[in-house]
Amino acid sequence: MCGIIGFSGYIDAEKVVLEGLKELEYRGYDSAGIALQREDSDIPYIVKKTGPVKELEKAVLENRVESFCGIGHTRWATHGGVTDVNAHPHHIGKVVLIHNGIIENYQELINSYELKDKLISETDSEVACHILNYYYEKTKDPFESIKRTVGVIIGSYSFCIMFSDIKDTIFSIRNVSPLVAASCDKGSFIASDVTALIQYSKKYFVLPEKVIAEIKKTGIELRSPDGKKVEPDYLTVDWDVEAAQKAGYPHFMIKEINEQPDALERTVRPRIVSGMTDFSGDNIPDSLFTDCSRIIIIACGTANYAGTVGKSIFEPLLKIPVNVYIASEYRYEDVITDKNTLCIVISQSGETVDTLEAMKLASQKGAKTLAIVNVKASTIAREADYVLYTHAGPEISVASTKAYTVQLAALYLLAAKMGELRGCLTNDEASEFTKAIENISDTVKKVLEYVPAQCKHVSETMIKSKDAFYIGRGLDYAFSLEGALKLKEISYIHAEACAAGELKHGTIALIEKDTPVVAIATQKKIFAKTLSNVKEVKARGAFVILISRGDEEIAEETCDILIKIPSMDDRFAVFAVAVILQLIAYYTADGKGFNVDKPRNLAKSVTVE
Repeated sequence: MCGIIGFSGYIDAEKVVLEGLKELEYRGYDSAGIALQREDSDIPYIVKKTGPVKELEKAVLENRVESFCGIGHTRWATHGGVTDVNAHPHHIGKVVLIHNGIIENYQELINSYELKDKLISETDSEVACHILNYYYEKTKDPFESIKRTVGVIIGSYSFCIMFSDIKDTIFSIRNVSPLVAASCDKGSFIASDVTALIQYSKKYFVLPEKVIAEIKKTGIELRSPDGKKVEPDYLTVDWDVEAAQKAGYPHFMIKEINEQPDALERTVRPRIVSGMTDFSGDNIPDSLFTDCSRIIIIACGTANYAGTVGKSIFEPLLKIPVNVYIASEYRYEDVITDKNTLCIVISQSGETVDTLEAMKLASQKGAKTLAIVNVKASTIAREADYVLYTHAGPEISVASTKAYTVQLAALYLLAAKMGELRGCLTNDEASEFTKAIENISDTVKKVLEYVPAQCKHVSETMIKSKDAFYIGRGLDYAFSLEGALKLKEISYIHAEACAAGELKHGTIALIEKDTPVVAIATQKKIFAKTLSNVKEVKARGAFVILISRGDEEIAEETCDILIKIPSMDDRFAVFAVAVILQLIAYYTADGKGFNVDKPRNLAKSVTVE
């Protein structure tokens, strides 16, 4: 959510900040703004516009200024509507501020600092700007004024701040909301995401929480609240700038769908040693898997649906209770969690705030925490007891594709290891299960060779529909949840996943002539049952798209479109099915002329509650 970029250096700040904002567009936003320090004036140059960054750029280029220090922001509206006034940066007195996060006590602060008649926007961020200016006028000290300001704020925040009388410095501080920083011979950078920095430096660090950074053209200095110097822990990006570009594809989403075989290979191969699953390279001890009597999986959105598939694999294999919780719900339910609980949290960005806070709560209750994340040194990765990194590379499209399948791969690897260690699988069975995981990449590659044309054909029906239904039983139902989410989030078609056996308990009332129903039937033991449910919706006029195994005999009249997946162990069908469901959603959204990579109202990284 939202994007931050700041630069102080030796080249044109206007260009750096605008380019950075373009790189951050994928995060989701509805307005953008820029503030530049001017060499010839004590009044910063500020432009704010609703709509895409290109509108901001157009306005900026109409009245260019020379500057070597500036900040920029893309806003996703939380407090206050989508207006130029509510857009960032905010400017009060000598303070210019941009903010990601939520200030929970902003109403109390308005009263305490008598700001009601001074505010011109509807945002909590402007409140912070007023308070910071209040303390800066009193102290004339940027460090002290920032420290006092965050001392009265409750909530999450990433602040980037310029003082109009300090021409070459940006000050930053964060709590929960992410910020990364880097320096090179061109100057120093601060951003909410490393994608905005990668063209300048592969070496970066995550700004530690509550540490104040001074970003100058000559470098970056960090100080703790008590004034002590802090040394950053540098990381190196293991992908290049081309990985965050479209490489000839029309959209990032279709590029990332096609990158899944390689992403799966990178995630799986290093963790298989001598034909068995091995996490020694991740520094995860075997005791983590043997000392628990129950598992809870905590995540949001797509990651939560990966967890739902994980539950369907873990529970019958391990014979222990496995529960999946939406992170925002877990925090407010009295869930049984203790020292015998293994808590697996899943987050692509490693910054999903609900997941982070839920993980902290589980840890407080005594659970051991294992994070499955894609971003090195992200907040969740740093705060979890153990981390299992997926290696999807940068995922730019808001709709998750390769991040989902590598999360699944990580869960399957965990299932194999736990099954082996707990004696639920014999050595031969564990080896066979691990071999199936090794083959996932080849399966996805094979599916990508033949299904796109079929999925495009399905989309021709989907485009004309206002509703769609996804049905399945058991694991197939778990698969269908993510399929429905993909369709609705990028095509804006109402899509609902329903356990096939539950159709007759209400949902079938919504089935009418030509209603698209995507039926998933890959599980042998319940294949006949699912087919009966397919016949129920077909009898009521539904247009049925059936996804099934290549070795099943299916009468022609059963469905309107049949998509077959390769024959395999039922438990691994999700990887083939996921590709098909992603492609159906992609071609439907593209066929409707929508912005596939940046669906309305959605953000890539959800860093506010």
